[in-house]
Amino acid sequence: MKIVCTNRKARRDYEILETMEAGVVLRGTEVKALRAGAAHLKDSHAAVEGGELFLFNAHISPYEQGNRFNHEPTRTRKLLMHEREIDRLQGKVKEKGLTLVPLKIYFNDRGRVKVELGLARGRKAYDKRRAIAERDARRDLQRNLKEREN
Repeated sequence: MKIVCTNRKARRDYEILETMEAGVVLRGTEVKALRAGAAHLKDSHAAVEGGELFLFNAHISPYEQGNRFNHEPTRTRKLLMHEREIDRLQGKVKEKGLTLVPLKIYFNDRGRVKVELGLARGRKAYDKRRAIAERDARRDLQRNLKEREN
């Protein structure tokens, strides 16, 4: 599995409740640009529209050798999932006020481009500070334990 890009802000700004994998409908120059690692997920999100799942604002840079066949960098891309999974996600997003956030784009073992989506709930500023403090405390504890072993 080759990871192309990750959305590090998503884990800070959202509480990830569940993750799932979806395929992406891409054009040829987009796949080549992804193989070169030219993408980022800043400010991107996914949503269900008309029974289909779409990825919005994911930026895939134009391929350098793409000439006139190049793609638009932030175009809306269709995501591929089973219909019952999409229906389940749509129900959760509508009922509980959750959102779908892309966490990373990667190539799987078969060379297919996949997006890992997270079903997430937004964090308030004080939740973010608490999460950072807990992470720092865990890191300090691990560091102290490691020092005692030596």
